[in-house]
Amino acid sequence: MDSLMILLEEFNHKDINKGLKWFSPPQHWSHDSESAAFMIRTDKQTDFWQKTHYGFEADNGHFFYYDVNEDFRLTTKVHSKPKNRYDQAGLMVRFSKDTWVKTSVEYIPGGKSKLGAVVTKQGYSDWSSQAFSQENFSLYYRITKKENNFYVEYSVDGDVWTQIRMTHLPKATYVQAGIYACSPQGEGYEAAFDFIKIEKVHDQTTVYE
Repeated sequence: MDSLMILLEEFNHKDINKGLKWFSPPQHWSHDSESAAFMIRTDKQTDFWQKTHYGFEADNGHFFYYDVNEDFRLTTKVHSKPKNRYDQAGLMVRFSKDTWVKTSVEYIPGGKSKLGAVVTKQGYSDWSSQAFSQENFSLYYRITKKENNFYVEYSVDGDVWTQIRMTHLPKATYVQAGIYACSPQGEGYEAAFDFIKIEKVHDQTTVYE
């Protein structure tokens, strides 16, 4: 692992990096070192959301994370086969129940799904989104932290990146950075992740390439 790499877990070995931990683990998840994939199957009515829109609150989504105490760039690739409304899987950076950012596609059956990001500050969530027409798909996501600023992007091929969101979150000694999946209105959604990569970020790092 090079000096700029904080974590590179490609799921191609029998043992997963012991620094990775679960928040709200699903009943069913698997790690296949031969196919180099990490699969999450969602439990019933799981979500991350706080208060905005009818006062709804949920903090029981599945989150597999690594503690980071410096600036970083978090990247993954997700293969998604949604089945329930709002099924979603992607990246999350979490300070606490009341402060976090996540990015994914939220599935809308019979219509256009929503590619976007949710930012939660002071216990209230907001959602920025754009139409996304595919149902079964693979996408890259990344979140870059530079000081208190967070830059959220997606890519179809891992080379050309498009901005989804830029936001500012409070200062913290460390944050939890990793992959997540949930099913707000169902269960049994399967999402497969190819890798989790967390790289150091320096002043000269280009946020958007």
